Amino acid sequence: METLLAIISGGVIGAVLGLVGAGGAMLSVPILMYGFGFDPKAATTAALAVVLLAALSGLIPRALKKQVLYRDAFVIWGIGSITNLGFSSIVDQIPDAVITTGFAGVLILAGTSMLRPPKLDEQKRMPFPVLVVLSLFIGTLTGLFGIGGGFLAIPVLVLYFGTPQIVAAGTSLLIIVINSLTAFVGHRSQWADVQWHIPILMGASATVIAQVASQLAHMTSPVVLRRAFAYLLFAISIFTIFETYL
Repeated sequence: METLLAIISGGVIGAVLGLVGAGGAMLSVPILMYGFGFDPKAATTAALAVVLLAALSGLIPRALKKQVLYRDAFVIWGIGSITNLGFSSIVDQIPDAVITTGFAGVLILAGTSMLRPPKLDEQKRMPFPVLVVLSLFIGTLTGLFGIGGGFLAIPVLVLYFGTPQIVAAGTSLLIIVINSLTAFVGHRSQWADVQWHIPILMGASATVIAQVASQLAHMTSPVVLRRAFAYLLFAISIFTIFETYL
């Protein structure tokens, strides 16, 4: 039963990453905590591995279609690596309640951003100082919560770099891959606390489904997908708060 649940969970994570281009870790962490009994620190570490594999799989078909901007991805990653590595190195000293509460807050922020996707023709280009702040914030999210930051990377790409949405989603996957790899190395003190057979199964399933979902992304309505995912994030956030304090 545990094996089947891990495979199904990985499939859901892969579908989200492949279709939306972000959000895999926001499902991985609560699934690992509440579905498999991982503590928050082990869950964030394991989620990094799951999302790394799934995002890499989803990235491949988009890269073949030339829907990835490598320079822009590495700029955002490079700036954010300061906070990514910094918080990854101290995450084992942070209380579990702080991690789960912060994670719930991030889910609300992510859901809100999904409901109000950026439109380049309605807003000015993002100034460089804002780009720096958001890149550092993305690094913080990855280091602390095991979140690749795709939901923030997409608006950064659209508003600062003027990237089309479909290319922003592909570039976001590359950012998730290199951010997750960086944080995973930073979380090495937590590796021994993870039951690796579960995230390995989830990652394998997510890898397959993410690649299929990426191929089908053009056949789906991005507005409907983002709205549905936003409401799911709100529900997970409320559940996380209840589990933490009640």
